[in-house]
Amino acid sequence: MNIESQIKALEQKVAALIADEAGFFLVEIRIKPTNNVKVFIDADQGIGIDKLVQLNRKLYKDIEENAFFPGGDFSLEVSSPGLDEPLKLFRQYRKNLGRPVEVILLGEGSKKEGKLISVSEEEIMLEEEIGKNKKKEIVQHIIPFDQIKTTKIQIKF
Repeated sequence: MNIESQIKALEQKVAALIADEAGFFLVEIRIKPTNNVKVFIDADQGIGIDKLVQLNRKLYKDIEENAFFPGGDFSLEVSSPGLDEPLKLFRQYRKNLGRPVEVILLGEGSKKEGKLISVSEEEIMLEEEIGKNKKKEIVQHIIPFDQIKTTKIQIKF
């Protein structure tokens, strides 16, 4: 079984696991050549570590019992996407409205930073503050999804 078909099969297993969990959704599954499986699950209202541990145990048991990897040679990590992971799904953008983000654009790779103030099926809108004090102005940027390479949440102190 190649990696693509393994990922598809795991997506189905995860979908079945989280089907009864209100607001939970699968973000991504990655499998490294060493059979290190990383499953990223998120929720509209956030997800606690205790729930992730519970999902990890159930998925691990399922993979092991069904001999998904020959010889049981695999490792499994189930987590929510960390702040270093880019937003991938529309649902993640919507969940992070009001937060500061950094958007890297396709093509020249330029970047825009600002507060994520709206999300539609086609585009996002950022609000950027330029200048300080009396010279401060607010500029809004509308960025179509097809022009976005990555979007990451920014931590501001």
